[in-house]
Amino acid sequence: MATTAYPVPANLSPATISNTASLLRIVAFFFISGAAISSRLFAVINFESIIHEFDPWFNYRATRVLASKGFYEFWNWFDPTAWYPLGRVVGGTIYPGLMATSGVIYYFLQAINLPVDIRNICVLLAPGFSALTAWATYMFTVEMKDPSAGLLAAIFIGVAPGYISRSVAGSYDNEAIAIFLLMFTFYAWIKALKEGSAFFGTIAAVFYFYMVAAWGGYAFITNMIPLHALVLMLMGRFSNRLYVAYSSWYAIGTLASMQVPFVGFQPVRTSEHMAALGVFGLLQLVAFADLVRSHVPSKQFQSLLRTSVVVVGLAGFGAIVGLTFAGWIAPWTGRFYSLWDTGYAKKYIPIIASVSEHQPTAWPSFFMDLHILMFLFPAGVLYCFRELRDEHVFVIIYAAVGSYFAGVMVRLMLTLTPCICVAAACALSELMN
Repeated sequence: MATTAYPVPANLSPATISNTASLLRIVAFFFISGAAISSRLFAVINFESIIHEFDPWFNYRATRVLASKGFYEFWNWFDPTAWYPLGRVVGGTIYPGLMATSGVIYYFLQAINLPVDIRNICVLLAPGFSALTAWATYMFTVEMKDPSAGLLAAIFIGVAPGYISRSVAGSYDNEAIAIFLLMFTFYAWIKALKEGSAFFGTIAAVFYFYMVAAWGGYAFITNMIPLHALVLMLMGRFSNRLYVAYSSWYAIGTLASMQVPFVGFQPVRTSEHMAALGVFGLLQLVAFADLVRSHVPSKQFQSLLRTSVVVVGLAGFGAIVGLTFAGWIAPWTGRFYSLWDTGYAKKYIPIIASVSEHQPTAWPSFFMDLHILMFLFPAGVLYCFRELRDEHVFVIIYAAVGSYFAGVMVRLMLTLTPCICVAAACALSELMN
C-alpha cells in the first residue's frame, strides 16, 4: 500500500487550504522573480555596471539631464551633439516614459536618503522590470485559466530568450519597460471585459498612456484591442460589458495619449489609429441599435437596421477616404508599410531596411528565442479554441497577429514571446491536470 512521506490532514478547512496555496504561490513567485532578475545580470557580474549599445547610451544621457536638471529642463533640452551640426530638440522628439520612470525611481531613492547613482538605476532597470513582467503575465494567465497556469507563464516569460535578449542589465532601451506595460494593459482590458468594469477600463487606459509615452510599439495595443472587440461583435457577443470596457478604454486612453508631445494628434489623424476610432463608432451604433430594438417592432427594426448599416457604412468609408486624400488623415508610414510588403523598405526607404532588426525573421530564430515553448504553443491555442470564452478569443487573435508580425520583422519577436508563454502555460497546465 502506497504511503506519502507527509500525510495531509483530512480535517483542514477550505480557508486553511486556500491560505496555504496563496502562501506557496507567493514563495514560488519570489523564486521566479529571482531567476528572472539574476539571469539578466551576467554582463554586470562578469564585467562592470555599464550601458551598452548606441540607443541605450542616448537614453542614459537624456535620463542624466532629467535627474540633474529636472523634468522641465529635460522637456526643453536642445542637444547640440545629436545629428551634428544641426542638433536636436530632444523633449518633443522622443518617447519620455523610460527616462521619466528612471527619474521617478532616482528621486524616490534620494527622498529616502539612498544616494544611488543614476547610471546604476538605468543599468538595472530592465532586470527589475522583468520581474514585474513575470507578475503581469501571471495575472493575465490567471484570467485565462487558473493560478497554476499563471505560475508556469511567469516562469516561461522570466527565462524566455526572446525576452531576455531585450532586457539584460545595461540594455537601457524602451523595450525594458514596454513588455510589462503591454501585458498589464492586456490584463486590465480582459478584466474590464469580463466584469464590465469602467474602473478596469480606466486602469487599462492609464497603462496604455504609459505605454504610449514609453515605446512606439504602442500601436500594437491600439489595434489589438479594437480587433478583439470587432471579432466579438462579429461572433454575436456584443454585451454591455464590452461596451463599457471599450468605451472607457478608448475615450480616456486616446485623450491621455495625445498629451505626449511626440504623439500629439496622431491618434485622430493617422491611418494606424483609424481602426480603433472605427470600432468605437461601430460600438456606439450597435449599442444604439440594441436600444432601438427594445422600442420598435421586429419587422420595422430589420428594415431600419439594413438601411442604417448601408448608409452609415458608406458614409464612414467615404469620410475616411476623403479625409485621407485631403491630407487630414496621414497614410501609413514606411515602417508600417514594410510589415505588409517586406520588400517595400528595401526599395523606397533603405535606412529602415539597413537596420538588422527590421529584416524578416529566419525560421531558426523562432526555436532559438522560444525553445520548447514552440511545441506547446499550438496546444495552448487549441485549448483556447476548446474553451472559447471572450478572453480566449483574445489569445487566439494575439497568437495569429503576433505570429505574422514576428515573421516579417525580427524585433517583433518580442511582442510574440508573452503570447507564446501564456499559450504554452495553459497547455502544460491542462496536461498536468
